[in-house]
Amino acid sequence: MKNIYRPIESVIEDIKPETSNITTYRFRPKEPLTFAAGQFVELTVPGVGEAPFTPSSNPNVKDTLEITIMRVGRVTEALEGLKVGETVGLRGPYGNGYDLSDFDGKEILIIGGGVGLAPLRSLILALFDNIDRYKGISIRYGARTPDDIVYRDLIPEWEKMKNTEVMLTIDAPHPEWSGTVGVVTVLLERVPAATETAVACVCGPPIMLKFVNLKLLEKGFKPENIYHSMERNMSCGLGKCGHCMMGEFYICKDGPVMTAAQIEKFEDPF
Repeated sequence: MKNIYRPIESVIEDIKPETSNITTYRFRPKEPLTFAAGQFVELTVPGVGEAPFTPSSNPNVKDTLEITIMRVGRVTEALEGLKVGETVGLRGPYGNGYDLSDFDGKEILIIGGGVGLAPLRSLILALFDNIDRYKGISIRYGARTPDDIVYRDLIPEWEKMKNTEVMLTIDAPHPEWSGTVGVVTVLLERVPAATETAVACVCGPPIMLKFVNLKLLEKGFKPENIYHSMERNMSCGLGKCGHCMMGEFYICKDGPVMTAAQIEKFEDPF
């Protein structure tokens, strides 16, 4: 019987800095560990602790997985001190991801803010693998400054994909930026036309989720077609500690991908 608490030893194969405080790590687990876009894993740095992260790589790649991580605490600080060839522990996957069969034939709007583009990258790559199944993919991404944009080498490749549109913005004017300026909601003035049938997938800071959700509802998106990645406050990943409890929901078990329809009864779900 599988021990749900036992991490799988995983070798660090690659370390790629994305920004001054965000890094993408590629791991090779020594046992099978597959996931669906939107699910998360628990990462253990031996002797330090563990924390939940959503993989950012293509879920159709089975032998390795990538996680894009912002340096914000004890576990991530310790992870930054490790080198290629060293090992960590991974357990999972946990939670509910995206049911891509629900997206067939629809326009898909993907909205990310800051490191929130990382979990969405897994979704984007999964969609690209079967791009003819969807009517169109629109990616809207906001970062604080040009230097805070993640995947800057990949975004030009995304722009070349069939039926795909990518739009970026930064929070405030910058001498090295000639594009759109403003928080990511400024990119939502023009959204896929069929808002009653289109789906939107959102990940970013809580304040961003709140105002993007309001904008999408204003534009005519149905609450059941707005998917939020509700990752904050998760801890054990198993619904045991109660740290991520929201009403009757455990985010780690009932999420982290949840629709606006599921959470709309809460006064401030974000």
